[in-house]
Amino acid sequence: MRDLSRSTGISLAGLYHYIPSKQQLLHHIQMEAFSRILEQLQARLEGVRDPEERVRVLIQNHLEYFLAHPVEMKVFTHEAEALAGPFRSEVAGIKRRYYELALELIRNLPQGRGARTANPRATVLALFGMMNWIYTWHRAGADPDAGELADTFAEIFLHGALAAGPRGAGGNGREAEAAGNGRARGENSKERKGGHGHTRSN
Repeated sequence: MRDLSRSTGISLAGLYHYIPSKQQLLHHIQMEAFSRILEQLQARLEGVRDPEERVRVLIQNHLEYFLAHPVEMKVFTHEAEALAGPFRSEVAGIKRRYYELALELIRNLPQGRGARTANPRATVLALFGMMNWIYTWHRAGADPDAGELADTFAEIFLHGALAAGPRGAGGNGREAEAAGNGRARGENSKERKGGHGHTRSN
């Protein structure tokens, strides 16, 4: 709330006049965002019958919203456990609806697809994990826009990284930070190596 007060120039007392608590503010941000994401997704899925295309719609809808609302995205990631009581329950309910819709889309993929034959819960959560952390590395103007990024993510998710193919070398300097909490990949590899050159599990 103090950060919000400084950024808006409104006193703490003034903020609390409109927003009684941080809990209520976090609840409002998350309910508003997930309601829009879910409504937009359901509207976009209308008339789309192909199972793979429906998963692509899910990915594009998610990335478009999150890239257009990076601040809300950070709130989702870092304040997910901050809510309590009825606020937490209500947000958990709409997140569950979103998760269950994504789960249904994955389960409807044709037999034989890796995503279809893998554990559905792990598959859906892996997809959300891939999408939700883009704010740690994506830079507008330097990285692909939501449409191109959605195509890349969909190819990786549905067909594998090799099938997606390289789209160019290099990067914007954020890869190592996103992958290893600011440490270079080589450092991470050395730390994870055990005896006989095998990789240890953490």
